[in-house]
Amino acid sequence: MKNFLKLSFLPINNDIALLFIRVWFCTSLFVKHGIEKFTKFPQMVTHFPDPLHVGPTIGLSFALVADAICTILIILGLGTRLAAIIMVINLLIVFALLHQFSFMKDHAELVYTYLGLTIFIVLAGPGKYSLDNKLPK
Repeated sequence: MKNFLKLSFLPINNDIALLFIRVWFCTSLFVKHGIEKFTKFPQMVTHFPDPLHVGPTIGLSFALVADAICTILIILGLGTRLAAIIMVINLLIVFALLHQFSFMKDHAELVYTYLGLTIFIVLAGPGKYSLDNKLPK
């Protein structure tokens, strides 16, 4: 009974867990936000928020890189930590400047969750099952 409560019958494989979180999380972000930015860029740029006052085209372009290109890189495990850092910057801007660190704003809890998962990937790295691991050191 004690082993059952500890779930010790399940194998421990951190590399599979890292692969799972990379693929699951980044696929979700890519499908919900990345594809939209690729396919609707001209329509989105007309109403995209500009909290840094760099212009909506630059802001949307950075968000497109973070939400589309970086998510694909992380799924593949290629340039994982750098891609995740770019995503952290984007998510911090969204959470801090658009949601004012408040969970009461629309979708703020989702941004907070995405931010936490992305910081986890920065800290943990891609794991054994990644293209980063196949590259020469």
